[in-house]
Amino acid sequence: MTFQVTKDDGLFYRQTLFDQAKRVVLKVGSAVLTDDNGLDLKIIGNIARQVSFLQSTGREVILVSSGAVAAGRKRLGVVKTPHEELKVKQALAATGQGLLMQAYEQAFADFEQPVAQVLLTHADLSHRGRYLNVRNTILTLFEFGVVPIINENDTVSAEELRFSDNDTLGALMTNMIGADMFIILTDVDCLYTGHPSEDSSARPIYTVASITKEIERMAGQSTSLLGTGGMIAKIRAAKMVAACGGCSFIGPGRHPEILQALFSGELVGTFFLPGKGKINRRKHWIAYVLKPQGFLVVDDGARRALIEQGKSLLPSGITEVRGSFTVGAPVHCLDRSGAMIAAGLSNYTAADIERIKGKKTLEIAALLGCKDSDEVIHRDNLVVMGRDGLL
Repeated sequence: MTFQVTKDDGLFYRQTLFDQAKRVVLKVGSAVLTDDNGLDLKIIGNIARQVSFLQSTGREVILVSSGAVAAGRKRLGVVKTPHEELKVKQALAATGQGLLMQAYEQAFADFEQPVAQVLLTHADLSHRGRYLNVRNTILTLFEFGVVPIINENDTVSAEELRFSDNDTLGALMTNMIGADMFIILTDVDCLYTGHPSEDSSARPIYTVASITKEIERMAGQSTSLLGTGGMIAKIRAAKMVAACGGCSFIGPGRHPEILQALFSGELVGTFFLPGKGKINRRKHWIAYVLKPQGFLVVDDGARRALIEQGKSLLPSGITEVRGSFTVGAPVHCLDRSGAMIAAGLSNYTAADIERIKGKKTLEIAALLGCKDSDEVIHRDNLVVMGRDGLL
């Protein structure tokens, strides 16, 4: 089995990882931070107190906070609809973000803990230079003893370039700064083997050793009333963190002492152990941050070369090119069944790959008039499913 539901060696390992965690990313969802009256200031006060406590123990903490749209919705009296326009969400975020930061500023001031606001778009992370600038800024804030409070800049984020949810943003931040632990506080107690309200035999899962298809099925597609991610988004975020050697936790955000409970060893929530491998930060950026601009379908021989032998992708193994992209663009490699097997940066444009697909490297110069590289994707710019930690 891939999980444990009773106290065992997994619990001991879990506590060891909590004890050793020196850099923590904490994500708090809208369903925790807001209620029918807008922002729940008592909850925000509890979060500030507990984060300040972790800071006092010598740990560095990033807070990834949802709540801006929900806060703006309450302030403006806008009722949520199934197909809300992007411009409405952006207006709500613009209204609510100031309210959210004001609440945090006041709450943390009670503990003399300075905070800083960091608003990000996906474009900030997909550009390598800006990605590194964000990382350097956060590390510098740590040096000053500041808690960065991060949220997506919903006011300017285009729909097609959004992070999709703050669970994903939190996982990206965890891997970006090399945090030891990613804690997701939500409106559920933990992951269950089934839906508790529909399945009387559903059991809590306290420790997950490996995130398998079985675990993802258990997560289902449920979503909170105020949140956007749902349990499946949280599981996938934990999977991203595991690929980089980090651990994750999902648990009840309205528990008044949840962080103290976790770090003191109480058996609450669901804990996800680190993955066996560890992908480096640059390959994490390629695999998880960059969104593919195109797809390359490869034959069985190329699939084996990539997965089993760790080879670069050559033009001879490509059978189909999908999309239009330029040199250096992120692309995903698919096998004949359409399953993703790798992510990488292309050395050629889509048009040029179309001309050289299925050909030997010796034929590239004659077909294109020049040859910039033997490989369509070099091994150094390629992340392979399973082999390199990509899950």
